[in-house]
Amino acid sequence: QVQLVESGGGLVQPGGSLRLSCAASGFSFSDYWMAWYRQNPGKEREFVASITSTSNIRDYTDSVKGRFTISRDNAKSTVYLQMNYLKPEDTAVYICSTGLESGSYWGQGTQVTVSS
Repeated sequence: QVQLVESGGGLVQPGGSLRLSCAASGFSFSDYWMAWYRQNPGKEREFVASITSTSNIRDYTDSVKGRFTISRDNAKSTVYLQMNYLKPEDTAVYICSTGLESGSYWGQGTQVTVSS
């Protein structure tokens, strides 16, 4: 029943911007934290950003601070990741996640490629 569906990935030049979306369903979205992770071949999954439920407290990994912004729209059950000043090292599959009482859930991922 729980579903997390990412969209908005694509190819951009260094310095460009993308906005990722994660549409959630199957649980009470406004009651739970949401997070973005990213992963590249040969590397472990890396935490990118998270946001709490109604208080909207945000956390970021150091490499994206000042460039990325996580937000949520509880009316739409959607979490966003606004990515500005993109760098080639931001290239990855970006994955949406949440943690419920029943366990952790992960989306399918959306590819972000930042050209050289």
